[in-house]
Amino acid sequence: QVQLVESGGGLVQAGGSLRLSCAASGRTFSSYAIGWFRQAPGKERESVSVISGSGSLTYYADSVKGRFTISRDNAKNTVYLQMNSLKPEDTAVYYCAAGSYRFTHTGYPYWGQGTQVTVSS
Repeated sequence: QVQLVESGGGLVQAGGSLRLSCAASGRTFSSYAIGWFRQAPGKERESVSVISGSGSLTYYADSVKGRFTISRDNAKNTVYLQMNSLKPEDTAVYYCAAGSYRFTHTGYPYWGQGTQVTVSS
């Protein structure tokens, strides 16, 4: 069982930066891939970035490549999503999830409650 808590969301102007954190409980954190996903109002949940348990594999959606960086600190049971050059279209609720390494949000058994990111133009 893994419990996840996201933090770091907020309101930022276009071009600004935010760093999201996903803190996890449990002793087997490093055995889980962690994904960041987002859902904007009226839209389906979409993948943003995923990192493997060791941190050696990462995935980025085309829409965030070059702007977002995912990383993890297994000693702190935390995964980070550094978001730079934010755009209004990045506005969404961001969720982290734990499970096997995969790009789609389906199949991740453990989810956080989400954190709102709003980018103003």
